[in-house]
Amino acid sequence: MPSIPAPNDQWYVVHVLSGQELKVRDSIERRIAAEEMGDLIYEVLVPQERVSEVKSGQKREANRKFFPGYIIINMHLLHEDNTLVDRTWYFIQETDGVINFAGTKDYPMPMPMHEVEGMLQQIKEREGSVKPAVEFEVGDTVVVSDGPFQGQTGIIAEVNEEKGELMVSVNIFGRETLVPLEYWQVEVG
Repeated sequence: MPSIPAPNDQWYVVHVLSGQELKVRDSIERRIAAEEMGDLIYEVLVPQERVSEVKSGQKREANRKFFPGYIIINMHLLHEDNTLVDRTWYFIQETDGVINFAGTKDYPMPMPMHEVEGMLQQIKEREGSVKPAVEFEVGDTVVVSDGPFQGQTGIIAEVNEEKGELMVSVNIFGRETLVPLEYWQVEVG
């Protein structure tokens, strides 16, 4: 049996009602303060990223969850002898919207540290940046939704993910011409 990590190195995936992730997180955080659980529950995460998309010709930004239906909690749930910390177990289980601990039928197991570190790194990398809701690839057909070529269909010739730009081949006066466009200026055709 693997050794149990130190209390503050225990991270768990908790299955919650889909669409209720933020509500469950907020409820847990309020209850931590009210029931003085801060010595056992250290952090509650709903990993998200900002995405941009174009709908009806309007550019919009929204938050998209990495793991819909799940939250990640850093808490002391297992003693060194692999027995449950009852107070933490019941606190989480009795939270409205919580279904169960993910990955196990009866008994929760902490996430391996390399997975935790990878997840935290991914969250940090995506902080502050906006990613397109749609991934573009060379050869995709798109419709220009903004600018002088609005309404024209083109083929993606080049994708620059860092800048959020595309080189799109459109037909201008009977000739194929490469036009630089930003992600938000096109829709998947």
